[in-house]
Amino acid sequence: MGRLIGKVAIITGAGSGQGAAEAKLFAAEGAKVAVTDINEAAARKVAADIGASAIAVRHDVTSESDWLNAVAETRKAFGAIHVLINSAGVYKPRPLQYTDPTLLDLHYNVNVVGVFLGMAAVREVMRDSGGGSIVNIASGAGVRGFPGMLAYSGSKWMVRGISRCAAIDLAAEKIRVNVVLPGIIDTPMLAENPPEILAALPHMPPAKRLGTVDEIAQTVLFLASDEASYIMGAEVNVCGGLTA
Repeated sequence: MGRLIGKVAIITGAGSGQGAAEAKLFAAEGAKVAVTDINEAAARKVAADIGASAIAVRHDVTSESDWLNAVAETRKAFGAIHVLINSAGVYKPRPLQYTDPTLLDLHYNVNVVGVFLGMAAVREVMRDSGGGSIVNIASGAGVRGFPGMLAYSGSKWMVRGISRCAAIDLAAEKIRVNVVLPGIIDTPMLAENPPEILAALPHMPPAKRLGTVDEIAQTVLFLASDEASYIMGAEVNVCGGLTA
């Protein structure tokens, strides 16, 4: 306990799934947390469950003005920003034959532009707070080809690319940028798959089970903490061997 005492974190997509697990774990480890989500009611519920060490912010990650507001609200409540977890994402699996520019744009705007805007929005505040840690959530689908995931997989490949570049660009400002690559994690997002795919998913990883949101949160916690002070530009697979 206490691995994030004195830290202030913004966690996007924290109204449910992986983001909610991260927010609750971070608070338990001593952090002050801004729980942000486009679903304001969900964000408020998670923040209420955490208590006084959390605030809820309605946040569309594709909006630059929403990012500026999230940063301002976090600073108003807690004074600084030391950690950003870009956990918000969208997953609408379709093969190329059923992918159109609108679907491609959706994944690009949420999964890629949202990550970029977040890093840009917190950079100066994080630098002035003495540095910090940014953890971007990509996917195991961003390291190899998967059928029926063209837009999603492509967007997660790009998250890896911009994260590696940002890690180099921000190192001199004492801001670490790293990436977590979840495999098949048991979240509501999996419901986007048809029933026959859902039935097959637990059997795909060598571990022969789905991952849990808590397993992702523990990895993110390590990268956010000072224990990872010399880790920059890393990609951590949490996938039960799926992308080994």
